[in-house]
Amino acid sequence: MSSEEAAAPTKTGTDDDGMSWWYRWICKLAGVLGGISCATMGVWNCVTVNPLNIAAGVWMVLTACVLFLCEVPFCCQFVEFANVIAARADRLKPWQKALFYCGMALFPIFLSFSITTLFGNAIAFAAGVLYGLASLGKKGDAVSYARLQHQKQGDEEKLTGTTDGSVP
Repeated sequence: MSSEEAAAPTKTGTDDDGMSWWYRWICKLAGVLGGISCATMGVWNCVTVNPLNIAAGVWMVLTACVLFLCEVPFCCQFVEFANVIAARADRLKPWQKALFYCGMALFPIFLSFSITTLFGNAIAFAAGVLYGLASLGKKGDAVSYARLQHQKQGDEEKLTGTTDGSVP
């Protein structure tokens, strides 16, 4: 057994979550765009005298930093712990990422409901929704669904004792 064959089964657990490569990239793109929108709207939200708006803006900037650390760690290459956080985030299941991203996006909206917090966190929330949809799994194909319905119909016929459709 060569070293390539031995290393093949020990790949990271990102392929066993049922996400295709293009859906994974869409989720990462939504996370990056959510980070950009959170950062810009968070800074804009901090330009006020209302302390709740400032707190919501700071939270949005922190959300953007977490999104960048989790989704695109190469943007934070000078932060020593960025690769460790990215590796830990890649090991999370999609439903855990969905809960984390949606929770982080909803907190500033509850803190200070305004247009900037709503629009700034909308894409980050959408990234969480995409990860949540990924946790539901792949859609079943029509052949297996038809086979299941046919089997169910056969079971019902066995229970009633009829096979030709006549009533006993």
